[in-house]
Formats: sequence, C-alpha cells, structure tokens
Amino acid sequence: MTSTRVPLGVLDLVPISSGSTASAALHNTIELAQMTEAAGYGRYWFAEHHLNPGVAGSSPAVLIALVAGSTERIRLGSGGVQSGHRTALSVVEEFGLLDALYPGRIDLGIGRSGGRNYLREYLASARGAPGPAGSPRAPKQPSRTDSGLIIPARPSLRGLANSPRVFLTSDLLQQRGAETPSYGELLDDIVNLLRGEYRSAQGIDPHPVPGTGAGVELWVLGSSAGESAQVAGRLGLRFAGNYHVSPSTILEAVDAYRTAFRPSAHLVRPYVAVSADVVVATDDETAQELATGYALWVRSIRKGEGAMPFPSPEEARAHHWTDEERELVRDRVDTQFVGSPQTVATKLERLRQATDADELVVTTTTHRHEDRVRSYILLASEWWGRSVTPDTRQERHADR
Repeated sequence: MTSTRVPLGVLDLVPISSGSTASAALHNTIELAQMTEAAGYGRYWFAEHHLNPGVAGSSPAVLIALVAGSTERIRLGSGGVQSGHRTALSVVEEFGLLDALYPGRIDLGIGRSGGRNYLREYLASARGAPGPAGSPRAPKQPSRTDSGLIIPARPSLRGLANSPRVFLTSDLLQQRGAETPSYGELLDDIVNLLRGEYRSAQGIDPHPVPGTGAGVELWVLGSSAGESAQVAGRLGLRFAGNYHVSPSTILEAVDAYRTAFRPSAHLVRPYVAVSADVVVATDDETAQELATGYALWVRSIRKGEGAMPFPSPEEARAHHWTDEERELVRDRVDTQFVGSPQTVATKLERLRQATDADELVVTTTTHRHEDRVRSYILLASEWWGRSVTPDTRQERHADR
C-alpha cells in the first residue's frame, strides 16, 4: 500500500501513569518532544484539561514554554486552548509572548470548550436533547467509509452529563457572574487583535505588545458540524478534527468546515488536520498488550471521574467490566489504531483518505514512557519509509 506521506504531528496530554507523578510526566514530555522532533514530526501540541488525576496538561502555554527551550525546529502549540473561560486579550498576549521568544514555531489552536454556556449545550446534547444548530446527529449504527475507516455509532455520555466534577471544573475556572463570550465573537477579536485591526467602540486600537503582529498560526479545533467548523470556515482558518475524541462525527465536522470555508489572509484553501489515537509496537500482539489500559482510562473519563492515572496492563485486567461500561467506551476502543508499524500506518492512511486530511496528529498513551517513545519512532519510520502516491495534494500544499 502507498501513502501520500502527509505530515505527522503529536498531541500530548502529559499523561501520568499509575504509581508515577506529575513531575515525572513533565520530564517525559520534554524527552518525547526531543525524540519526535528528531524523528521528523512537524508539530507538538498540548491539550488543556483540568481536574484530571492522570493528566498534567492543564496549561498549554506553560508547557509550550517549557518544551521550546529544549527543542530547535518542531512547531509547538495548543491542541487546544479552552475558550470558554478565556478572553481574546489574554489569549493573544499569552501566545504573543511565546512567539516573541520562539518566532515561527508557535501554533494557537482554540477549542469551543469550557465555560458555562458551552457546558449547558454540551450536557443537553449528552442527555439526548438536540445539539447546537448545524450539528447533525452521528450515525446510530457503526459504518465504514469506502477506505475502510470505522465510523462508530454515537455513544451515550450521560455519565458526563450527570457528573458533579464537570460542573465544579466550570465553576472553578470562571469567575462568578462571568458570561462566556460567543465563540464566533471571541475568534473575531483574536484574529483582529493579532492583525492590528481591532477597534473599540470609541475607535481605540489596543495594539497589545507582544501580540499584535505575532506570527502564530491559528487553528480551530472541532468535533462536529456545529459552531467550531462554521467559524473556522467563515474566518478562513485551519481546522483540526478530533477523530480520537469523537470518531462518530469526524466526517460531518470536516465536511461542514470545507463547505463554510472562505479564503482569507491566513489561507486560500481549506486545510485540515485530523487526530488519531494509536499504539505501535514491533508486532500486533505486543501493541495490544501495551494498549490494554486504554479502555479503563476512557471509562474513567466517560464516567465523569476525570482521567485516571494510566493503568498498567495488569491493573486494567483486574477490572470487572459490566456490559454498560463496555458499551460506554466501545467507540473509542474500536477506533484506536493498535498494532505493528505496518498495521497502524495502513489504518492512518484510511483515515487520511476518508477525511482528505492535509496532516495527521497522533496521540499515544501507554503505561511505560519508553513504550510511548518507541511507538512514535516506529510509526515515523514506517510512515515516511513508504512510497508516495502523487495526487493533487502536492499542488495544494505548494499553494500555501
């Protein structure tokens, strides 16, 4: 099988393994960034998560600053900043500072998560009420694309919807009485502040420094055909779709973005990155063993408990599963790409074909750090060692 050899990036949650510490996880992240840079990965992104016992990635900007000094070329970014408890100025100044120190290497990815308005909409959708306008329902039955990619049925997220921990996170992140800004308005303000085109009602140009004129690359992260995809298209920004988080809605998300896309000063054509959760080992059997803890880890998230410290295979096997729990995590387990380098690269190619992705972003979590590093290196060697099939993608990249 051949590959168009689109770029690969890394999404790092800074996972904490059972028996380990946040300090160890941070040191592991620095080493992993260095190793993946050497292996040819083009981007290294950090997700923002809060009140998760097994995830140390609470501040992408801080993590970017920590890793930037230990790497040389790889682009560093947020995948992404939770917009619900932020203001446009705080985001622009924060990433402007990073760009001032590391020009040409900083990506600003923004997600429509966090904040009370988003929480109300998300929970209503999780309970079965209609989701935000423009977001079609995901398939009720699993299906496959022409390329063979699995599109699972939409899972029930009632555990999250009824979790006091989710509400507590929102309350602690946002000041009392504060209202989450409209996502579209927030992105408009961020774009205009970066360009130096923002004007107050009195005609004042705030011109934040650092910030205005910063060379950060803007991305919008989205999981459905709703507001994120629409705003990214309207503003002509890059779009990152989350197959690893919401595999049931990935096709509708990227299609909605492309339909809404309008050329801008940032981009003349739609540009899409798609994420995937993978574990690679020398053979399929070994990879399956390394991925044993994944289902239990996803269960802790879907139950609203917060991501648990990533369990060892032995700890995971000790859990007694109910049928309800297995169904709760089925979509994520079925769409995790696990196996030898050849097996996983073939599945990634299916994802690329189904979504027409310009880049793929890989996230890998294993109990042992050395297995995680090896997974990324094995994948890189296989991915870029494959032959290239010429297609119009090469021309599209040349236009950017």
